[in-house]
Amino acid sequence: MSGDVIPREQVIAAVRRELDIALDRIARDRAAGRLSPDAELHIRRAERRRADRLAAAHRPAA
Repeated sequence: MSGDVIPREQVIAAVRRELDIALDRIARDRAAGRLSPDAELHIRRAERRRADRLAAAHRPAA
């Protein structure tokens, strides 16, 4: 346990970079029609869930 400690901010930045790369690749494949119908369905569901969460977050409290 005497190894170097990687700062949290550096780890988060690296993970976000990798996620951005993966999302860009998925977007290119989707635009080119290279995704399977099953993958397309999963992406649409995830987009719908995200939109619902964003809408709920911006909705005034009752």
